[in-house]
Amino acid sequence: MTLVPIYINGLGIVSPQATTDNGHFLEHPVAVETNRLRCADPGYREYIPAELIRRMGRLIKMGVTASKICLKDAGFGQESAPGNGIPDAIITGTGLGCIEDTEKFLTSMIKNNEEFLTPTSFIQSTHNTVAGQIALLLKCHSYNFTYVHRGISFESALIDAITQMQLGNFSNVLAGGTDELTDHSYAITSRLGHWKPKPIHSLSLLDDSQRGSIAGEGASFFFLENKKSTRTYARLDGVSTFLKPSSGQEISSRLHDFLRDQKADIGNIGMVLLGLSGDRCSDQFYHDFMENNFPEAASGFFKHLCGEYQTASAFATWLASMILKTQTVPEVVRISRPPTRLEQVLIYNHYRGNNHSFILLSRP
Repeated sequence: MTLVPIYINGLGIVSPQATTDNGHFLEHPVAVETNRLRCADPGYREYIPAELIRRMGRLIKMGVTASKICLKDAGFGQESAPGNGIPDAIITGTGLGCIEDTEKFLTSMIKNNEEFLTPTSFIQSTHNTVAGQIALLLKCHSYNFTYVHRGISFESALIDAITQMQLGNFSNVLAGGTDELTDHSYAITSRLGHWKPKPIHSLSLLDDSQRGSIAGEGASFFFLENKKSTRTYARLDGVSTFLKPSSGQEISSRLHDFLRDQKADIGNIGMVLLGLSGDRCSDQFYHDFMENNFPEAASGFFKHLCGEYQTASAFATWLASMILKTQTVPEVVRISRPPTRLEQVLIYNHYRGNNHSFILLSRP
């Protein structure tokens, strides 16, 4: 079977940074004293009918807004677009789904002794609510799937999108990753030691010696097509996931197998984006990875900009796409020297040492 190239032709992202306008690329990074990063809410009324906003949970508003920005960015939201702006498929990934609505429903059950419950919070608490709401607004009755695979949920969505497009089932896919942070979820995971016990300067994440990371959230969408356009950001070459590697040697072996499958040369990778979270223990995976495989390569990181969450790799994919499109690496992202060439970017991420993934993007 001849493999079809897959291009990222549109981006839409709601994050703790000023990212809703793809014409600006981290020109003024948000820097705060915190141990949690909350998304900067855009003007939702620009993207969602006013009568619907009040019934939507926060993650739903973030996801719908990011998807609409993405389609518009791809030139696919206009009436003149193919299929009247309706994508062939909507595929998303989420680690925890709509936590806010889940909390509302459970709280209502307790307070009302399981009686007189309104269904709205329950309906919106399911993990596929974001993808479903996008489909309803777009009147898209096609393939709609949400993956809930913990720290590789977004990667699972990408793998499905790639597979479906390679099989010829779809010519385009709206793919995304969404997760939110609430006060309750933050409090619970804090007790488990996930986050820094004291606030830190977010841009100095790697300089802090406390255990844990800073919590984050975000909604990122990508419009994937089997043809290149003037709007193309990057080519999506491949995605690989694996669980609980036994050693750094196993990770290196999986990297080389992955690159061989993509017919990629390790020497062509101009930059490696690492999911460094500021937790000294789990970050050791990344340090060993670079030492064993890319001792001289340019490297960068991203979780000081978006925080740690189960679909943070979606933010990294946005970042890598922008880097390849603009051929620039913002100073706030760099760990080492700037790259001498930017033909390919490799993203290596893991969530709490369990779910590991590679995403490879190329200059179109």
